[in-house]
Amino acid sequence: MKKNMGGTDKIIRLLIAAVLVILYTSGIFTGTISWIALAFAGIFVVTALISFCPLYSIFGINTCKKPAR
Repeated sequence: MKKNMGGTDKIIRLLIAAVLVILYTSGIFTGTISWIALAFAGIFVVTALISFCPLYSIFGINTCKKPAR
């Protein structure tokens, strides 16, 4: 897998994941929506850690900075 996520993108994903987990633990999200939120949080964390987003590759998006020559 070729990296396709930049640093800013990773930080945003981790912040969104943290917000979703906080909403779950505080009881704001309950029922089915809470499980969906946790699933999205998990996906955001994993994709941020591996710097690869499958949807980005499908749509040809790359937020990773180009290597210097």
